[in-house]
Amino acid sequence: MIPFENTLPYETIGKDIYLHECPFCGAGSVLLPLRTIDLQPIREGRKRLIVFPCCREKITAIDADRDYLLADKPIRKRR
Repeated sequence: MIPFENTLPYETIGKDIYLHECPFCGAGSVLLPLRTIDLQPIREGRKRLIVFPCCREKITAIDADRDYLLADKPIRKRR
């Protein structure tokens, strides 16, 4: 089972990937340093370091689907 705390929902607009809100600093509409073309290698198992441009926090994406990135560590708080 995939741990919910390690998931990060994203949106694609054109070839860009956005977050509604940064899970670390709370900034809105964060443009990630990823393009839609970068998602396929992540889906195939290649890890990708992602540095958030708003606060310089880092995660490593280990998987992706059409709506979520899966990180190697918890990035959400359990409710």
